[in-house]
Amino acid sequence: MSVQGWKPDFLKASPLFEPLRTIDVCSSLEELSYWPNLKELAHLIGGSSRQIVTRSGKSVRFVPQKKTVCEFEAQYEARIYLTGEVQTRLNNWHDLFNALVWITFPNTKAELNQLHYQALTQEWQTGNKQRGPLRDAATCFDESGVVVVCSDNNLIEFLKNFEWKALFWTQRAILVERMKFFIFGHGLYEKALNPYVGMTGKGIVLSVAGDFFSQSLSVQLDAIDIMLVDFMRHHLTTTADLTPVPVLGYPGWSSNNTDEAYYDNRHYFRPRPSTPSS
Repeated sequence: MSVQGWKPDFLKASPLFEPLRTIDVCSSLEELSYWPNLKELAHLIGGSSRQIVTRSGKSVRFVPQKKTVCEFEAQYEARIYLTGEVQTRLNNWHDLFNALVWITFPNTKAELNQLHYQALTQEWQTGNKQRGPLRDAATCFDESGVVVVCSDNNLIEFLKNFEWKALFWTQRAILVERMKFFIFGHGLYEKALNPYVGMTGKGIVLSVAGDFFSQSLSVQLDAIDIMLVDFMRHHLTTTADLTPVPVLGYPGWSSNNTDEAYYDNRHYFRPRPSTPSS
């Protein structure tokens, strides 16, 4: 098996990977000198304390990818919902991170899958297979999602108003105590292997009580997994419900953001778009 590109210590490379380190047996990845195969991924699921099932009650399993076929039941999301089988390419960071997110946020991934399945069913029944705005939003978060958890409404307002320098620099000390970012999107995790200025997530903001951050990381993630499901069911309708988040602005997530001037880059820390006049 080729070892090209495999980095066994990748979870230690950046604080962006922190949520994935809670997987009960993820330390076994660090012991591999080769890309994890489907057997190793099954071991990760088997060693997890979380129940990893679809909304249809099927146990999630990672299986080889098949050539594209036309049958409804064989469509990627439909197959997951109906059988629990997640098509996974080997030696592929994108699909490996997808598997790790399934293990870390199983309820949210199952909710996203059900959303896709229900929309796909309607599309096939009506003959209109054009992806709708809800599926676009679900895909966007699945690929590039970042969860912003905060116990301070003022910080939330700074974020939603694109007041990045006030958020990340002026309020820096308060920020690290009362606001935390958690990467969700497996595409965003892939980018985190080689982070770059311009790297932006699509955020869901969750308000929490002040004592939330005193809990263990595992407890925090379990709570986030449930809160995200509620957001998907009651608030997610279009990509407009996701707020842009320049993730490398978070303290400690880039070695360069200890300098105030870092936040003067308006190509990255963009101002809020002006509202078109009526």
